[in-house]
Amino acid sequence: MTDLVLSELTDDGILVLTLNAPARHNPISDPPMLDAVVAAVEQADAGLAARVIVLTGAGKSFSSGGNVEEMKPGGSLNPGSPAMTRRGYKKGIQRLPLLFEALEVPVIAAVNGAAIGAGCDLACMCDVRIASERAVFAESFVKLGLVPGDGGAWLLPRVVGFAKASEMALTGERLDARAALACGLVSRVVPAERLMDEALSVASMIAANPPHAVRMTKRLLREAWRASLPATLEMSAGFQSACHATRDHEEAVNAFLEKREPRFRGE
Repeated sequence: MTDLVLSELTDDGILVLTLNAPARHNPISDPPMLDAVVAAVEQADAGLAARVIVLTGAGKSFSSGGNVEEMKPGGSLNPGSPAMTRRGYKKGIQRLPLLFEALEVPVIAAVNGAAIGAGCDLACMCDVRIASERAVFAESFVKLGLVPGDGGAWLLPRVVGFAKASEMALTGERLDARAALACGLVSRVVPAERLMDEALSVASMIAANPPHAVRMTKRLLREAWRASLPATLEMSAGFQSACHATRDHEEAVNAFLEKREPRFRGE
């Protein structure tokens, strides 16, 4: 990966991706940063080496979202023509929610600081969110006279519920880490110095499980968001039949019966 996204794969299959533009608070709307994130995630999803992703930010921020400088007339986010602006969003920042929705590798957001605007939405694209006590969140588009252009209107209500999402989006006000925990935006809040240890601990618990079953579980959860119960049960039966056919399932059963630790190989 480029130096805009630092990538480190641990021996147990945890891929740590770090947004690395700390001087600019890790804006994800800039094309080079966006391309780097997309490339890193697509590469992780292409094989089985990465069993879980931990996404975090360098410096004091998780991500400031859009680059406000590029919102000026003539900038990359506001080229002047409404048709070109629409195209810019579709070929730019909107690639991220579609990518994360299709991604089968679980993603943990380790929110180390400010997650603002599209940065808040990026955290919502992840499957699990763990926050440092220093983290702050804001669905702040309205403060700039904008709407959530990156899928936040779809993502945020599914994470915190419609009423809280409406409050966040219509006021644009910030939530501290404890308020984020109270509304379900994050599942854990830890001291700043323990954030990565906590995220890696959760990642290790995920990575210890059979990778095919983990990926299919994530896919099933994602699809069940918008499916009926009968459709979800049908998908569950299909995925379950695939899991039953894996060697890792056989190994899990044998290890349980033999009272030993299983050895999963992604087979």
